[in-house]
Amino acid sequence: MANRPLSLGVRATALATLLALPSLATGQSEPRLRARALGVAPGIFAPGPYNAITDVAGVRVGQVTLNQGDKIRTGLTAIFPHGGNAYLDRVPAAVHVGNGFGKLTGSTQVRELGEIETPILLTCTLCVWRAADAMVDWMLALPGMAGVRSLNPLVAETNDGTLNDIRSRPITAEAVRTALESASTGPVQEGSVGAGTGTVAFGWKGGIGTSSRVLPKSLGGYRVGVLVQTNFGGVLQIMGAPIGQALGQYAFQNDVSLERGNGSVIVVIATDAPLSDRNLERVAARAMMGLGRTGSSASNGSGDYAIAFSTAGEVRRAWNAKKLTTTELANEDVSAVFQAVVEATEEAVYNSLFMATTTTANGRTVNALPIEKVRPLLEARGIKK
Repeated sequence: MANRPLSLGVRATALATLLALPSLATGQSEPRLRARALGVAPGIFAPGPYNAITDVAGVRVGQVTLNQGDKIRTGLTAIFPHGGNAYLDRVPAAVHVGNGFGKLTGSTQVRELGEIETPILLTCTLCVWRAADAMVDWMLALPGMAGVRSLNPLVAETNDGTLNDIRSRPITAEAVRTALESASTGPVQEGSVGAGTGTVAFGWKGGIGTSSRVLPKSLGGYRVGVLVQTNFGGVLQIMGAPIGQALGQYAFQNDVSLERGNGSVIVVIATDAPLSDRNLERVAARAMMGLGRTGSSASNGSGDYAIAFSTAGEVRRAWNAKKLTTTELANEDVSAVFQAVVEATEEAVYNSLFMATTTTANGRTVNALPIEKVRPLLEARGIKK
């Protein structure tokens, strides 16, 4: 994929993004830690070197963070399945709906054809259509796309209207291009960044989180990576410790509370295991088990979606292929991937909370999960670094 030079306006947006890192945006100096730094390491499988979705070879992530004045707290997160053109070189994919209170543009075609043909964009609820339109423009201008007359942009959202002036629909085409063109492999920034800039989870500041698992060679050695955009509620628990109850902040806390655990969460799952779209739907469904471990009950007003794709060469699909010849894992050998997804989803949610920072906008302040109060609760259950 050819990268075009960034315009002056795009460079300005990118600079604003760099200046909008969580610690600077919120005026905080408090250190934030990933889950494993606190001894929170769910499951039995080891993470990859970055403990991120980018541990799956070829997967890239780009983010734009918009912190503007005292009203705009939103952004974009872009996930690429590989380094090429996602339309010309498609990967099998599937969508699972845990609770369908949301706007996942492009999901019906993914379900029908079992593949994705664009990067995956995450943003805020009322920005979905602007983001989709801008990504279509960007993709149609790529080399080899001159004859394309149909494109299925895949854009997911959560509602960040508590902290963000969502009605202003602040996502621009320039910001979308920056997110797409800045995508890279390697470490992924987490917390109050990208599409997680203005989100709230379990009553605390939510955000972007990621994690990965590497299966033992005896189970194929495959990698599974997860990235989440957390904006949902419930009764937070971490490795079984009742954090939400202990800290006095949870859904249905009293009879007059308006907090019912509403919100949304998007889970993006990448794997290099050679899986068909049929088994990828089964993989995506397991993300809901990971969310359940963190205390979610998928409330009525929560849009809970999982998108899973395989990067394996054995299951790639050329856009103009007349026949597809693939080699995929048998059903019996997918169980270890299921386990890895549950573990990585759980840890990605924790990372989104632990790395998020207290944020103020629109006359509201949403506090970060207080690590200094969580640490002794974990240690009381034998969880410590």
